[in-house]
Amino acid sequence: MKRPALHYLPWRPPRPESGPIRLNARRLYILPTRAGLVFALLLLGLLVGAINYGLSLAYLFTFWFAGLGVTGMLHTQRNLSGLVLRAKTSAPVFAGESASVLLEVENPSASKRYQIGMTCPSGESESGDVPAGGKADLALIVPQTRRGWLTLGRFAIYSRHPLGLFRCWSVLEMTGPDSTPFGVLVYPAPAPEALPLPASDSADQNDEASHTDGDDFTGLRVYQAGDPPRRIAWKAAARSQHLLTKQFCGQRGSKLRLDWSRTPEKETEARLSRLARWALDAHAANLAFDLVIPGRNIGMGSGETHLRQCLEALARFGESESHAKN
Repeated sequence: MKRPALHYLPWRPPRPESGPIRLNARRLYILPTRAGLVFALLLLGLLVGAINYGLSLAYLFTFWFAGLGVTGMLHTQRNLSGLVLRAKTSAPVFAGESASVLLEVENPSASKRYQIGMTCPSGESESGDVPAGGKADLALIVPQTRRGWLTLGRFAIYSRHPLGLFRCWSVLEMTGPDSTPFGVLVYPAPAPEALPLPASDSADQNDEASHTDGDDFTGLRVYQAGDPPRRIAWKAAARSQHLLTKQFCGQRGSKLRLDWSRTPEKETEARLSRLARWALDAHAANLAFDLVIPGRNIGMGSGETHLRQCLEALARFGESESHAKN
């Protein structure tokens, strides 16, 4: 199905607005759909037939259906009028995944609103209903996202309810809750192949060697090239017929540095993907780590908040340089 274009009046182009935005009659536009045009042609043919043959019943049906169409046009416009829109914070995703951009729709009236949808050049949401005096979230799905801040830009909210003969819409461009462009953050796609985490500095390695016996055993993982032989679980490997490596986590010797200069890749995006993979692996192993990339150094830490901070830094790497060039 072809996605509808974003129609707007050239002398009244949308500009970024902060929510909440209330839709009124001056912001709404309405035109017949393809079904509406076919309906109008059928009415015209019925009217010609009524005039040609002088059939009173044909006149009755012609004007009855014409009145039904006009009433449907009025209700289509009223279905959007009065709604209040607010941009919501959307959950970050990894590059290559489909991003979901959320818009909160509030209906302050006592009448339920039906089949409200969103559309933009890169995606479209499923139509949803908004309860009377309540709120609902519309999720616009944007497939195959790229790293960085994905700005939604201009989008349309529309409805064809109740008859589908008319399409009423409004074109908007909003800013997010914190005055940022309305959109979603896209993390770098983690590298598909897992490499061993980078080795610690020499001082950290000596500290690790002296405290290995005090570390807590956390489980086994598949052997990776570069794992020390003393960490290989030989008995478990004999049972599974695959080399397995013991994983430990302790208070000391578990800190590591994820450094831009230590990645085996040379290209920028490949390096970001490798650092994202290392950050996820270190978080899964309950290791404290810091992140060093050109122009930014995120100190030692662990946990979900620290992981999100590191992934956000990787996602927005190079944004200041690109803005400066523009």
